[in-house]
Amino acid sequence: MKKLLTVIFLACAMVFAQEGSIKPEFQAFSGALIKLKKAEKGFHKFRLRVDVAPWSFLAEGEVQAPGGDSDVLITALFDRALYAVLAYIPDKIAAGSDGEEYNVGFFDMMLYYDEEPTRIRNLSFKLLPPANDSWAQSILDDALQSGSLLGRIWSGKYEREITKASAVPIDKTKLVDMQQKRQAAKAAEAERKAQEEADRRAREKAEKTKLKSKKVDLDCTGRKLTAKQKRRCKMNGK
Repeated sequence: MKKLLTVIFLACAMVFAQEGSIKPEFQAFSGALIKLKKAEKGFHKFRLRVDVAPWSFLAEGEVQAPGGDSDVLITALFDRALYAVLAYIPDKIAAGSDGEEYNVGFFDMMLYYDEEPTRIRNLSFKLLPPANDSWAQSILDDALQSGSLLGRIWSGKYEREITKASAVPIDKTKLVDMQQKRQAAKAAEAERKAQEEADRRAREKAEKTKLKSKKVDLDCTGRKLTAKQKRRCKMNGK
């Protein structure tokens, strides 16, 4: 019996230690990015798709409005009163095939209606290209398991962090801006590398020309030189 209690105690200690080391962060997304279907038995099927670095995922599930009203969430989309908050572990990052880094450590999501949490069930995440290889998937799986140790994160424990994230949700305009900034940064980097390569080739060409000129200058046996020029050339070369 003592051994069993010891094992249980150690297991609980490990869980609490791991829970304490996990510090989730939150990212809000505008309701304009959410797609809702008509309610069936009080629940709407929803979908949120984001594919601009550092995000590339599809979240799907079913949502019920506070109070169970089957029409209020559809209206909320038009009134911009509905938004999603994604919970993720910030250090779980995967490299995409495009060379960018992506957050793939998400483990939970909540839809808010007028700052009030809804009820969500059957939530699932799917990674999208370019960050959906087996390595990225293993990171996501680990995040889902680690995040489950935190318990009910939407019940007030992280209210301050969630409120802060909700104040600046990512919308379509911000996604376009993020994409344009990354494209501009890539173009600037490509231009910088091209200029460095051009400068390197120019230096190599100048060095070759200089060496060739030096060899010509030191050639004091040329047939076109007079005897006096040959003697002067040899004296200058010493």
